[in-house]
Amino acid sequence: MTQQMHSPILVLADQSGAHLTSLARQALTLAASLTSGDVVALSVAPAPDVAALAELGATRILHADLGDAGHASVVASDAVIAALGTDSFGLVLLCSDYRGREIAGRVAALTESGVISGASSVSFDGGVLQVGKTALGGSWSMGIVLDGQTPIVGIASGIIDEAPVASPVSLTPESLAVELSPEARAVEVVSSVADEDEGVSLTDASTVVCGGRGVDGDFGLVCSLADVLGGAVGATRVACDEGWAPRSEQIGQTGLTVTPNLYIGLGVSGAIHHTVGMQSAAHIVAVCDDPDAPIFEIADFGVVGDVSEVVPAALAIIEEARSQA
Repeated sequence: MTQQMHSPILVLADQSGAHLTSLARQALTLAASLTSGDVVALSVAPAPDVAALAELGATRILHADLGDAGHASVVASDAVIAALGTDSFGLVLLCSDYRGREIAGRVAALTESGVISGASSVSFDGGVLQVGKTALGGSWSMGIVLDGQTPIVGIASGIIDEAPVASPVSLTPESLAVELSPEARAVEVVSSVADEDEGVSLTDASTVVCGGRGVDGDFGLVCSLADVLGGAVGATRVACDEGWAPRSEQIGQTGLTVTPNLYIGLGVSGAIHHTVGMQSAAHIVAVCDDPDAPIFEIADFGVVGDVSEVVPAALAIIEEARSQA
């Protein structure tokens, strides 16, 4: 039977601009489900998203005003260490993205704590913290028991559906003084520019349209379908290697892991090094001209056909349906 811990949980509440990231929202929801104690949100953003933090279960906010330097993992890790000195936390939760993994590793090394990144589940059973994690390209599932002082866990996207709490509390951010390490003081932020015109974030998107070898370089079709559906554009490693898409859009073992509600693969064969990065999508649609492609084994709906014919036909049907709505 799943239980709750009584100790407070510290959550690094990452923001994109003025708002919490999707993964940070999941971390707060998870923290609220794991403890009957305080959920302490640590914000290193210039202005914490107080309303969202309260809605998702935070009971305290520690605010370290570090300016643009807070984006640097070494600076943010110093803020986490400073926050750990304010209470006796039973767990630290972070986002398991590139920045979060760097922060988790540095904090764990400096505080001699256990650390796990990429957690697929976190529970507290029988007084013991248990963490689930996949390995070897998703072919193995592991159950890891964590004890000792203040374990640090980085969660993977899709670990839990974000949900508001029944009775949010009124929050006032508490100022957190951070003594920066020599490494953090050596960081100089020359400029910081928000990617406001980059469209929907790939890791946060509810819909992802991914192009593979089968689009034969025509990512215009991929972008068109993504635009119509309000989704983000992804790519396989082959597509990125060919220069058809930027490396930042790569999904898979050596790229990003996405867990959208809808994943549409266009010309994607379904090699294991790609599917480990998208197989947790709620609904998978595949369009590929090879009827024996592995992608069809995990697809909820598959179309055997030429992407250059199927996608324009689909766009026309969508446009017609919307005009009649």
